[in-house]
Amino acid sequence: MQCAHSFISGDDMQLFVGLGNPGAKYAHNRHNIGFMALDHIARDHGFGPWKSKFQGVISEGRLGRDKVLLLKPETFMNRSGQSVGEAMRFYKLTPQDITVFHDELDLAPGKARHKTGGGHAGHNGLRSIHGHVGDAYHRIRLGIGHPGRKEAVPGYVLHDFPKADDVWLEDLLRGISDGAPHLADGEPGKFMNAVSLRTAPPRSSGGARTKPQAKTVPDPAPAADERSPMQKLMDKFR
Repeated sequence: MQCAHSFISGDDMQLFVGLGNPGAKYAHNRHNIGFMALDHIARDHGFGPWKSKFQGVISEGRLGRDKVLLLKPETFMNRSGQSVGEAMRFYKLTPQDITVFHDELDLAPGKARHKTGGGHAGHNGLRSIHGHVGDAYHRIRLGIGHPGRKEAVPGYVLHDFPKADDVWLEDLLRGISDGAPHLADGEPGKFMNAVSLRTAPPRSSGGARTKPQAKTVPDPAPAADERSPMQKLMDKFR
């Protein structure tokens, strides 16, 4: 009997790639947010155990009705394309079947954007993938912010997320996991909506999307008592 998480061929398969560097010392680096995204997807959607293959580690499973292979290259960032290219050729996939999750300096922390094709903007992981599979793959750009100076970038991306970032980081990763089935279905708009529901949910206070207050109608003023003193006395003893 075939295991539910064992794929025989690459037909209709999606390849989700998370970028990062292998090893415990890099695990919480800003540069490793792609690895973190795949870890959340694997955990939340019941994927199989991670196994060594394609110069990385893979986990197999389903997102909705779609077969998905998660890949975390272990070649170190600058050679990520070697791992991605090997997996793509083995399963006879095209670049359009690949979605890469990676850190993005040019987006504010906690923001996410979907993009297909285009340049690598100096990102060494994307540069390597471009060299092995071309540029027509999909990307999920995960904002980590910019240190402000170009020379500070290497130290910034290879530094751990500070504790203060844990809240927005967890919201972002949960949103990615929530929306992953839409991404596998080829619906990036619905994916982005799922991310937004986690990172920028409707608020019930602060003036955002609050229900309008019902207008208060003042009680009518009491009518003037026009009875005579004798009528008031008689009414009192009725």
